[in-house]
Amino acid sequence: MDVILRSATTNDLEKILEIVNHSILHTTANYNYDIQTIDIQTKWFEDKTAKNLPIVVAELDGEVVGFGSYGQFREKIGYQYTVEHSVYVIDNIIGKGIGSQLLLELIRLAKEQGYHVMIGAIDADNSGSIAFHEKFGFVATGTIREVGYKFDHWLDLVFMQLILK
Repeated sequence: MDVILRSATTNDLEKILEIVNHSILHTTANYNYDIQTIDIQTKWFEDKTAKNLPIVVAELDGEVVGFGSYGQFREKIGYQYTVEHSVYVIDNIIGKGIGSQLLLELIRLAKEQGYHVMIGAIDADNSGSIAFHEKFGFVATGTIREVGYKFDHWLDLVFMQLILK
């Protein structure tokens, strides 16, 4: 399986939007309720680009099958060396190593940009994502109970962190 990782372009936004909206509608990986529009996704892309924050896509046989990005963890200046990341892969590709390649690339880029910590905020019921992050050295540092609500039940959020060396 020849996967190409590259920086996203505006031409990728429709596929990124499709992946995000699937996550919103069918999973608790994304706590949004309403699907995004191309205008919202375009603004997200422009904001990331303006702040020199990466959006990496994974391409398989000419089709975008996943993406990853990170952004500022919190707004206050004291958090300037910490980023929170997201990795999304289409359902039928999960478990084939593409998410791993995306996360490794985000870790590499975060180190290159001088960040000190990467944070993952993961739904506590998503044991697959928690185990996935542990493979890369992320450590669970806390759980916030019933902080989210989706699909008619309360959701706990696990924070995981990787201190970049």
